[in-house]
Amino acid sequence: MIRGIDDLEVSGKVVFVRCDLNVPLEAGAITDDGRIRASLPTLKNLADRGARVVVLAHLGRPKGTPEAKYSLAPAALRLGELLGSQVRLASDVCGTSAQETIAALANGQIAMLENVRFDARETGDANARQELAKAWAKLGDLYVSDGFGVVHREQASVTDLANELPHAAGLLVKAEADVFAKVLSNPERPYAVVLGGSKVSDKLKVIDNLISNVDRLLIGGGMCFTFLAAKGYSVGASLLETDQIENVKEILDRAKKLNVEIVLPTDIVVADTFAADAKTQIVSAEKIPDGWMGFDIGPDSIANFETRLADAKTIMWNGPMGVFEMPAFAAGTKAVAVAMTKNSGMTVVGGGDSAAAVRLLGIDEAAFSHISTGGGASLEYLEGKKLPGLSVLEDN
Repeated sequence: MIRGIDDLEVSGKVVFVRCDLNVPLEAGAITDDGRIRASLPTLKNLADRGARVVVLAHLGRPKGTPEAKYSLAPAALRLGELLGSQVRLASDVCGTSAQETIAALANGQIAMLENVRFDARETGDANARQELAKAWAKLGDLYVSDGFGVVHREQASVTDLANELPHAAGLLVKAEADVFAKVLSNPERPYAVVLGGSKVSDKLKVIDNLISNVDRLLIGGGMCFTFLAAKGYSVGASLLETDQIENVKEILDRAKKLNVEIVLPTDIVVADTFAADAKTQIVSAEKIPDGWMGFDIGPDSIANFETRLADAKTIMWNGPMGVFEMPAFAAGTKAVAVAMTKNSGMTVVGGGDSAAAVRLLGIDEAAFSHISTGGGASLEYLEGKKLPGLSVLEDN
């Protein structure tokens, strides 16, 4: 059983909250603040109840030492704008600045420590991680896990600090865990899963775990070409993992035995080069011309996908249908997203590129039942793996 934050007495307490604020930056400016906005409900809940909130987060992949380009300053600034009050950022992870910043907090205030990955102990061995966690624990009273995007990691701020302090799952992590538990164990049917993205190899374990539980599996994105090749079709110069063809054939055979419907594209938007202004044409999925590359599913495929999603009671989507960042190849991804918004059942967007596509294409996020904030964590959950950042929250 995982406790929620309502089970914690937080007034006057220093509460560490692990958030996932690993947002994309361009020239120091945040280009997608979705993860910051997703952290707001938990932070507001705790602050409104009189907690002294200390945000722990990472950005990018620094090598255990401070790097200016990975500072959390833009995240702290944006969080403060969204909250309507300043979020003070300590200049270190658990040193003098962190100690002074925490000591200066009044009830209901929120502060942030600098990028936890500026300290090599965050991602170090068990002893190093525990040392950092103990240093934090001396500065606080409670721990809340609200960064779903990192719960698949064993890191000091994710797993070890939970072992040092009384803990609970934040609203976001609790919601994510509840949603994935439902779609993995007790989905309403028909249950359709849409998988995309570039590589079959990235999704093999997901398919292997889901195939005995789904009614329909819709395949798009670059990974569809390995499926098409496995059926003997010509895929031209499209992305193809030849070493996965036999694995895909086994998936197709298994699906047939389990009476799982595999829905593949019937037509493809192809281009002569990978560029926004490339020459394009729509061709049959059975024979992509030599030298041409597939970058999106075609209009017939879109219509078929929409039909196969219309009566589903549960839809899980992970991975775009094409190169959605380029308008010429965005139609398939947008169509899947829009079809989900029209569905009255449970609709779950599995994080990562799918969530980014929803925002980039201007689709109402509120029209989905749930948009996951975890890319890698979502995938590992769908693979059936135990996530250490969730396991540590379970009270026996």
